[in-house]
Amino acid sequence: MRIKDTLKINRPREKLIYYGPKKLTNPELLAIILSSGTKEKNVLQLAQSVFRQYPDDSIKKASFESLEKTKGIGTVKACQIIACLELGKRLHQKKPVNPIISPKIVWQELQEIRDHKKEYFIVFYLDQGNQIIKKETISVGILNASLVHPREVFEPAIKYLAARLIISHNHPSGDSSPSLDDLNLTKRLVETGKVIGIEVIDHVIVTRDNFFSFKKNKLI
Repeated sequence: MRIKDTLKINRPREKLIYYGPKKLTNPELLAIILSSGTKEKNVLQLAQSVFRQYPDDSIKKASFESLEKTKGIGTVKACQIIACLELGKRLHQKKPVNPIISPKIVWQELQEIRDHKKEYFIVFYLDQGNQIIKKETISVGILNASLVHPREVFEPAIKYLAARLIISHNHPSGDSSPSLDDLNLTKRLVETGKVIGIEVIDHVIVTRDNFFSFKKNKLI
C-alpha cells in the first residue's frame, strides 16, 4: 500500500501536524526524515524495517556504511539519517547552562558535597562567558599544598580549552573561614594561573549553610 493510499490522518506528516511529534512512533518519525519509500515498500514500511534491523535504539550507533547497505536506504537516505542523529547529539550536548557569576551559584552547584565528612577539592572550568565547560573533583582529603598540585588543576584546563576557572572545596567543620593552608594554596594556584594565562577568578569554600568567597573578601 502506498502512503498516499492510507487515511490522511494516519500519515506521519499529518499526524505530526495535528497531534505533535510526541504522538508519533519512532518509525513514523524516521519515515518523515526518509521522505520516500521504494517500489517494494512505502516510506513507513521502510522505516519499520530499519528499526527491525536496529532494535532497542541501536540505530544511534549505526555507521554510515552499515546504513547505506541496508536494503532500500542507499547513500542519500543514509546521509539523512546520520545527519539527523548527529544534529540531535550536538544539540543535546550543547544544552545551555547558567553562567557562574557569583559565589552563591558555586555554593548551589556544590550541594552534593556540602554535608560530606571529607574535604572535596573541585574545580569549575569555564569558557569566556563563564559557562561551565567541566566540573572535576581533583582530590579528596585534608586540603593542603601537597595534596593539590597546580599540575592536577591546570592540566584539565588546557585540555578543555578553559579561559578561566574557579576552585572550591567544602569544610566539614561547618566553618567556612579559610585556613592558612587554604590561603597558601590559593596564592600558589593564582600565581600559576597568571604564568599559564588561565585566570583563577575565585576560591569558594562551602559548608552546609554558607560560603566564603576569596574574591568577595579581596583575597584574590
